[in-house]
Amino acid sequence: MSEAVIVGGVRTPFVKAGAAFNQLPAQELGRLAVRELFERANLDPARVDELICGGVASPVDAANVGRVIALRAGIPREKIAHTVHRNCASGFECVTQAFDRVVSGRAKCVVAVGVDSMSHIPLFYPKRFADKLLQLSTAKSAWQKLKTLASFRLSDLTPQIGIKLGLTDPVTGLLMGDTAEKLAREFHITREEQDQFALRSHQRAAEAWKENRLASEVMTVYVDDRDGGVKAISQDIGFRADQSQEALAKMKPYFDRRWGSVTIGNSCQITDGAAALLIVEANTAREWGLTPIGRIRDYAYAGCDPARMGLGPVFATSRVLQQAGLKLSDMQLIELNEAFAAQAIACLRGFESPSPACDLSPLGTIDLDRFNVNGGAIALGHPVGATGTRLILTLLHELRRRHLSCGLATLCIGGGQGGAVVAEAM
Repeated sequence: MSEAVIVGGVRTPFVKAGAAFNQLPAQELGRLAVRELFERANLDPARVDELICGGVASPVDAANVGRVIALRAGIPREKIAHTVHRNCASGFECVTQAFDRVVSGRAKCVVAVGVDSMSHIPLFYPKRFADKLLQLSTAKSAWQKLKTLASFRLSDLTPQIGIKLGLTDPVTGLLMGDTAEKLAREFHITREEQDQFALRSHQRAAEAWKENRLASEVMTVYVDDRDGGVKAISQDIGFRADQSQEALAKMKPYFDRRWGSVTIGNSCQITDGAAALLIVEANTAREWGLTPIGRIRDYAYAGCDPARMGLGPVFATSRVLQQAGLKLSDMQLIELNEAFAAQAIACLRGFESPSPACDLSPLGTIDLDRFNVNGGAIALGHPVGATGTRLILTLLHELRRRHLSCGLATLCIGGGQGGAVVAEAM
């Protein structure tokens, strides 16, 4: 087996949907990140064997968005590229597939890029509207056309919100926020605890940017501003340095408006962004003069109840630690995606004392001083296809900054799965 090392990584700023990146589709966000990755590594794109892209909201005009990103980033057309989709873990999936390609000897240099432009998730018209348009286009007589036109109703033009459809589990019928409400009830998580957790996320993110701890992983993206000029975006747009417990407490429950506790304020943000990692065979990296920043020691995915999809990290972490022969206490830093405050708190409690339904042994208690130390998705955002890649990138940078060696990145996955990666800094 070959050894795979991560020799570089970069991400765009994560920006609230509908804001500064509103005009940048996923293929452009991905291209920008990959080009910056090559520039920072001083790597000729021709040396890349393959690009693997993780994405969820695939652009309709770029079905295999990974191939589009590869070609536009300057990777030669004879090289290969594909796109993978594992819901919230798509950014993990592109990295773990790249890792497998290298350790199996099938490739020496692979780009893994996770990307989503949630600003570009479209609205959809009902299927009956499309059916009537088809009937109209195939009508062979004026009478048939008039009859079809007369069948149209205003309700046929009622749009269906793409994001809402994507965030609804087709098996259980639950919105992701509904699954968070379920965990809040089962783990007795109060509204105040959720708001406190959300406040911590904003405070940690604001502190991290104040101290420039995230600057090394984030590139500058130039966008057109409203005055016809160009604006440089070099920082995440979404965290609020002035966030307060009082402001969070004023927000009304969003999913269960009568009895719920999950609000927009204690949920992750809808976001645009991309993150990329360069994974190279170890001897090849030395030959090319590339300095590793880390490696993946092991990874695991695990299934769970779709109605409790937020507990996925507990199942996946249990599996990866067993595979790697490690304990939770060996993880010096932990990055867990904050889909919802209730979901993240449920995982923290689930690590310590899994519910009987989990059928798992306790993994241990997590010290919050080593948990999401630079904030999480509640403050930084969750561009779904990019988040997994971002978690690994942020983890490695922070491990190196603190002169630590081993950490865990983990997240829940819509549909009832979890993903976990044990990464080591070098």
